[in-house]
Amino acid sequence: MRTSETTNRKQAAAQMAKKVLIIALGAAIYTFGIHNIHQRTAITEGGIIGLMLLIEHWFSISPAYITPVLDFLCYLLAFRFLGGRFIRDSLIATLAVSGWYKVWEQFPPMLPDLSAHPLAAALAGALFVGVGVGLIIRQGGSGSGDDALALTISHVTHWRLSSAYLFTDLTVLALSLTYIPFQRILFSLVTVTVSSFLIDRVQDLGKGGGGVSRPGAQPAQQAETA
Repeated sequence: MRTSETTNRKQAAAQMAKKVLIIALGAAIYTFGIHNIHQRTAITEGGIIGLMLLIEHWFSISPAYITPVLDFLCYLLAFRFLGGRFIRDSLIATLAVSGWYKVWEQFPPMLPDLSAHPLAAALAGALFVGVGVGLIIRQGGSGSGDDALALTISHVTHWRLSSAYLFTDLTVLALSLTYIPFQRILFSLVTVTVSSFLIDRVQDLGKGGGGVSRPGAQPAQQAETA
């Protein structure tokens, strides 16, 4: 009996270590793109990511500090709808995101400046965000508070989850017009669309059946059935 329990504990510890490593990898990819592409080219995202960039621009507060505060507020608001496991894994992701931001800020830009090529910047930025956040979502967490906020809005308003995501994205993109030209916002819509598609693809990689429209739907279903 003790041998079986010990084996189970070791397996659980190994699975948790793997989960944390993949979340950390996803956070590294995601923040690398935000730091080297989005912040340099004024191509923003919607939701919490876009709000973070907005605050960083107007108040010069590092994303390393903004991200955990915004995420904590969203997770606190949606705790009852998402469940403890989702919150735990998301907090791990939040700490990883904050840590990687601090790492990338210590280095000069590592990619060419794509400011003169906004479409390329939008697609490249979407690639990093989509793959990075997708890896985090596959482990049951979230790359930011977007999921928690959208799920809360969906619950309160009875909107479809995709409509809740669209609402937060468009709201933040509209606010971003205070520092980003309208043409750049159009390219930001490209980033939002492509990154959402990639998140779905990474989340469903190696799985059978169809995926959810945006990250967060799967944890919500788990919470409802718990």
